[in-house]
Amino acid sequence: MKMMLTLVALAAAASALPVHAEPAPAPRSATVVHSDLDLGSARGAHRLERRIWRAVVAVCGSAPDYDLEGKNDVQQCRRDTMRQASAEAERVIASAATRGEPIQVTLAK
Repeated sequence: MKMMLTLVALAAAASALPVHAEPAPAPRSATVVHSDLDLGSARGAHRLERRIWRAVVAVCGSAPDYDLEGKNDVQQCRRDTMRQASAEAERVIASAATRGEPIQVTLAK
């Protein structure tokens, strides 16, 4: 009888746990506004880089600690997306005419 009660208790506890928690999907793109920055200064360029990095992290999302393959995918996504966004940022910094135009950080493919 004790064994039966133990099995019932274990079954009840197991059914209360989620089977697999999926993280919320990351957005496919983010806009980085920089019109308030002086992109001609090192400080302004550094702030822009930090804003772009935060957008890259948001766009690529994250993976749980137990998912090594997912973590590797996220790291690769961040590298590729940062490379792509940095190239766009360099064009914006080089061109004074686009000073107020925001940078679009889009998930690299």
